[in-house]
Amino acid sequence: MSFIYIWISTIVRILELKVENLSPEMKATLKYLAGIAGPSGYGSKTTAQQISEDSMPSSHDNLTAIVTGATSGIGLETARVLAKRGVRVVMPARDLSKAERVKESIQKESPQAEIIILEIDLSSFGSIQRFCSEFLSLGLPLHILINNAGKYSQKLEFSEDKIELTFATNYLGHFLLTEMLLGKMVETAAESCIEGRIVNVSSVIHNWVNPKHFSFMKLLNPKSYNGTKAYAQSKLANILHAKELSRQLKAKKANVTINAVHPGIIKTGITRDYRGFLTGMQNILFLGFDSSLFLYVQTKLYCLLIGIFSSDSLYFVASKLLKSTSQGAATTCYVALSPRVEGMSGKYFADCNESHCSALANDESNARKLWKQTRALMHRRFLLPVGKCGEGEEANTN
Repeated sequence: MSFIYIWISTIVRILELKVENLSPEMKATLKYLAGIAGPSGYGSKTTAQQISEDSMPSSHDNLTAIVTGATSGIGLETARVLAKRGVRVVMPARDLSKAERVKESIQKESPQAEIIILEIDLSSFGSIQRFCSEFLSLGLPLHILINNAGKYSQKLEFSEDKIELTFATNYLGHFLLTEMLLGKMVETAAESCIEGRIVNVSSVIHNWVNPKHFSFMKLLNPKSYNGTKAYAQSKLANILHAKELSRQLKAKKANVTINAVHPGIIKTGITRDYRGFLTGMQNILFLGFDSSLFLYVQTKLYCLLIGIFSSDSLYFVASKLLKSTSQGAATTCYVALSPRVEGMSGKYFADCNESHCSALANDESNARKLWKQTRALMHRRFLLPVGKCGEGEEANTN
């Protein structure tokens, strides 16, 4: 398979040198394929381990972080790297036995690692409430919250709260988790004088969402269902959440930031569960390419792969173009740990650099509208306190 790497790398470098007037999206895609570092000094080939070694002084070994989805994939790698650097890691987990095995594996590598396992089902509002109550009862500080867990479902399923499962897990679950822990984060930041950081793990696939189809009520209980669209909509919601909560935190002058990240196209459980996701890979890699030359290269490469390989072989070849788990966790760790990100909030990052998200994701009115609708839902279900600022419900940071 080495010829594929050489071929693609050569094409990328030729295009980067020869094609003028590239859009930002084109340049970002080329940098991703070639592994070229951006303004931060990091790029698509950077690993989470590199980020942690560059970012964390030993004086920060008393930090506490919650990492959802830490029993596999980039969540596990994020937890491993943080624990290795002395961060106390809290692992919310649905499968406690699996979480214990992960804990043992991390502590085998880093005997000093402090890892706390607490039960949670992010699709269940009741389970999230129990987790937060249990965590808060420990009396620990909270410096970092990484909303990483992701769910992809090919068929229409519903949570125990009668909400479409992908949206319930990826967006609503993390929204409620953040809401219930935000007061502790603001308190910790004020007492420790260390900036609190919230990271929403999103995806470039949020670009696929059609604004006409992004309806809160339809997301809760869709009449028709497409797994990829549902996943994309949930990831768009993650970014809108970060945008609006950032605005509110800035208004309150809280020393807590929230940003969204695209980890890259990674070999995780989601891509293993849905091979069709990879057949759409060319749309992600070449997203925003409006040049006929790029479209030509894209089409020829993709058709060649389809023509030569069976579906299983295509999956294998495509998977070789994906990021490793360590590379996938790098952007999350960069936004959570790097001093270069201090004070930055409401931003979208990819390959350890600030990046561009869709116009819909940047729409402040949509972000505020989604926030109000979500808060109203939470208030109806749980009687969560609703602020009374002039423009609607605000974050409860008290």
